[in-house]
Amino acid sequence: MDFFPVPPDAPDVWAATGVEATAPAGDWLSQFEDETMLQLVNEALTANPSLSISEANLRASRAALRSADGRRQPQLTASGSAGGTSTGVEILGDIDRINDPSFGLGLDASWEVDLWGRLDASVAAAEQDLAASEADLAAARLAVASQTAISWINLNLALAQERVAVDTFTARERTKLLTERRFERGLSTALDVRLARSALAGSEASIAARRQQSGNATRALEILLGRYPSAELEAPASLPKLPELSAGGNPVALLARRPDVAAAEARINAAGFRAEQARLALLPSFRLTGSASTSDTEFADVFDPARIAARAIASVAQPLFDGGTLKAERDAAIARAEIAIAQYADTALTAWLEVENAIAADFLLLQQEEAQQRALEEARFAEDLAERQYTNGLVSIFNLIDAQTRRLTAESNLISARAERAINRVRYHQALGGGVPEPIITNAAEIGGSLSQ
Repeated sequence: MDFFPVPPDAPDVWAATGVEATAPAGDWLSQFEDETMLQLVNEALTANPSLSISEANLRASRAALRSADGRRQPQLTASGSAGGTSTGVEILGDIDRINDPSFGLGLDASWEVDLWGRLDASVAAAEQDLAASEADLAAARLAVASQTAISWINLNLALAQERVAVDTFTARERTKLLTERRFERGLSTALDVRLARSALAGSEASIAARRQQSGNATRALEILLGRYPSAELEAPASLPKLPELSAGGNPVALLARRPDVAAAEARINAAGFRAEQARLALLPSFRLTGSASTSDTEFADVFDPARIAARAIASVAQPLFDGGTLKAERDAAIARAEIAIAQYADTALTAWLEVENAIAADFLLLQQEEAQQRALEEARFAEDLAERQYTNGLVSIFNLIDAQTRRLTAESNLISARAERAINRVRYHQALGGGVPEPIITNAAEIGGSLSQ
């Protein structure tokens, strides 16, 4: 029997937008217009070690299905024996022992007639386990693709922040030289020189910190690619400028798209079939058995199906008293089915939450990005003005350092907002159930074909 889940009530539109939209495109990576990102995702899907776990689970599920199906077939067992008898013979007054070797061969056949469908339920449960494993592999591949894209964005973010730190160091080094020249002419104080040198040293420390972050980001990405973490991967330190988000699909359609939701639904069905199997175990079982051996027939006749059939015995077994074991197993199987239903509901709610959060975040991150862009433009004007005024002695070094710090902060915040929006866009498509470029789909089909061999 099927245990089809009833999902929690869902609206026809996303609450974060209030409008319906078309289903998302499969090739969600193309919007980033980054060929290197696409190549890295393909590499990760081929070489990432964690995918081997899901692939092995899939092979195990296929083997379990073959095992369950095999239990519905007749079983034939062969046995052999070898021995000898010892007899005493008197020869010229002495007793000699003579060993007579003997050999035996036997065949036992049995077949359980699945009157109530208990074995069929076992096979159906194994089929659902296989479906869940296939969905788990799809979810794992989507996760690796998303993690790789996010790691690539993080690497470019770290390198862009490092570039800002280097630009700031250059600006503050110029300020230090200007302050020292002014001090030599008596136009600045020793305090100005000390402050300029302190600001320069601070920017130098910032470069070192940013380089550490970019190195860590590089190694994290290399691990996803199955490479040694040598921090040798290069990136352009650029972040994508994304179009506005058009919310894809709707909450109901999401349940048919997300691989983790599909896996949870398959596990509900598997648990339901196992509960049915445990219930049917309380009913009588009917088995046919037969045997033949060389002890009571000629050796060549052991393999004669007619002789085996003539010795077939039909037996019926009905559990009478087992200390409540079978009923306890039935109750446990029903409880596990209820657990699977609750887990499905939790998975569905989490899926909706992730999509709603991503849709709402994209809109707010776009506002942040636009505001930070304006803040950076004004901060650059202010820095140029402060440097000219400081050169002319109209403002103090405090004003110049403050203007430089504001420009640094605005530029860093803009880079962070742009990266966070790009990462959120990846998570949005992951929350929708993804979709990957055609080359990756081809690779997935190749992997699936190899696993089935």
